Amino acid sequence: MRDVAVVVGLLALINVLAHFTVEHAISVAVPLGALVALLYVRRRGFSWKELGLARSQHRRGVRYAAVILVPVVVMAIGGALLPLTRSLYLSDRYDSVSVALWGALVIIPLQTVIPEELLFRGVLNASLVRVASVRVVYLVGAGLFGLWHVASSTGLTAGNSGLTDLLGAGIVAQIAGIAGAVVVTGASGLLFIWLRRRSDSLLAPMALHWAVNASGALAAALAWQLSG
Repeated sequence: MRDVAVVVGLLALINVLAHFTVEHAISVAVPLGALVALLYVRRRGFSWKELGLARSQHRRGVRYAAVILVPVVVMAIGGALLPLTRSLYLSDRYDSVSVALWGALVIIPLQTVIPEELLFRGVLNASLVRVASVRVVYLVGAGLFGLWHVASSTGLTAGNSGLTDLLGAGIVAQIAGIAGAVVVTGASGLLFIWLRRRSDSLLAPMALHWAVNASGALAAALAWQLSG
């Protein structure tokens, strides 16, 4: 349990440093924090296989990744193309094609996908598997992943005109946006954990995580272009 406690403490510290210190701290705190957590568990004797990163696990992970990418991208782009759902994609963060491409190909993989998967489906998952049942691995892993997104979702409705139209503005809308983000990311965490276990590789949840976030960014840019 010592390793679990240390890892959970690191997650809390990384989240605070990323969101409640200096501006743009997230771009350094999350990747660096993931590296520190990885070095900690390696020093504690965790193998690359336990972390889902052994060479023998790569081929199976890539096979799963190949199956995952196309349908996720198609669904995201399809949502932006449909007038009924297009407004939900109008995120201020990705209001141009160049910004969306930079986000999808650089920021999202390096600042979000790789470090978060290392932290949650790699380090946290490995430390939990050693001491807990499968049910606990799912519940704790998904629950913490949902809570991880509380701070980052505080401006969710304000930065998305479709969500503002749907939920309104003010503190109630902000709370609803945060709660929705926690539920959605927690549910995503369950899927990522299942995929990690099913594929026996960290590459598979990384691929799904990237596909969802990156296609969302590109779909947002498309939605803005179609709404212009």
